[in-house]
Amino acid sequence: MAAHLPEYYFRVRENGAAVFKVDTENRQRRIDMDQIAMVNIKNGDIKPQGNRQLSDADMEAIQDWADKRKALLAKRDIDDIHRAVDYLNLTTQWAHSKAEDDQLEDVTDALLMAMHDLRSVLVRKKAERLTRNN
Repeated sequence: MAAHLPEYYFRVRENGAAVFKVDTENRQRRIDMDQIAMVNIKNGDIKPQGNRQLSDADMEAIQDWADKRKALLAKRDIDDIHRAVDYLNLTTQWAHSKAEDDQLEDVTDALLMAMHDLRSVLVRKKAERLTRNN
């Protein structure tokens, strides 16, 4: 089991991760995890823990993880938007075929305001892209 463990473990947090060095080379043959750093993927900060000096290998592993994490989060963001489009379509079908008057009354104003806000942003951003590309 120990031979297959990674050298680093990243405990994901909201803005990054706590970084641990994994050690299995001890007399008790147990897994020790020593926290070596905190990484913030929003601003790129990597803060060593305690008086620790991070090695080049540590920094490379942390940066590699941060790059992959950013890519994963970006992929999830766009996937969430595609799901939102699907959900808007399902909501339209529900309003068209299943919704009762009291249900529509409950959600109509909130949906109209959210859709108006979204439409305003999308139209403005589209106009910005079109003028930039011309």
